[in-house]
Amino acid sequence: MYLFSVRQILAAALLISLAAIGCGTSRPVRAASITEPAKRKTAADFALKDADGKIVKLSDFKGKVVLLDFWATWCGPCKFEIPWFKEFERGYKDQGFLVLGIAMDEEGWPVVKPFAQELGINYRIVIGSDTTADLYGGVSSLPTTFLIDREGKVASVHVGLASKADFENGIKELLAESAGKRAAVGVDVRTGGSRSN
Repeated sequence: MYLFSVRQILAAALLISLAAIGCGTSRPVRAASITEPAKRKTAADFALKDADGKIVKLSDFKGKVVLLDFWATWCGPCKFEIPWFKEFERGYKDQGFLVLGIAMDEEGWPVVKPFAQELGINYRIVIGSDTTADLYGGVSSLPTTFLIDREGKVASVHVGLASKADFENGIKELLAESAGKRAAVGVDVRTGGSRSN
């Protein structure tokens, strides 16, 4: 009796090969650990439209930890990450976290909307462009994902498909880091209000 089916072995091989690449480049995946706060640079602000035509600015989310994901509907590795990001959105939103996807599809909403509906994406998506990518040093590979701290500074960058654990560990570290800062300045981390000592 076999422990693994042929389908499981092929799926594992595909995942391993996708993990070694990103869409649009032959460069290897680069997953970064969290940069110490003093060395972080401010994330570039932008004004892009969401599916409802509302303008979304990154600066609207200052005070939250943001996972900013550059992706596309045609990108295989991007599809692997979406279920993780949906899970993170559900699991950490009450702690001051959110996912924001920047779709890089040239066709725009006619392609992105049905794709997002089909996958049940529960986080906000905007349509980006080369100009948006240039704000972040040029995005040469998809997915490229930035973890941004509550101060609006880039804490880490993942180029290509990183592991779920890499993302989740970074999210937890940034949430804990910001909770520690808030507690140190007398803010009740449960309510967000000032604390009497």
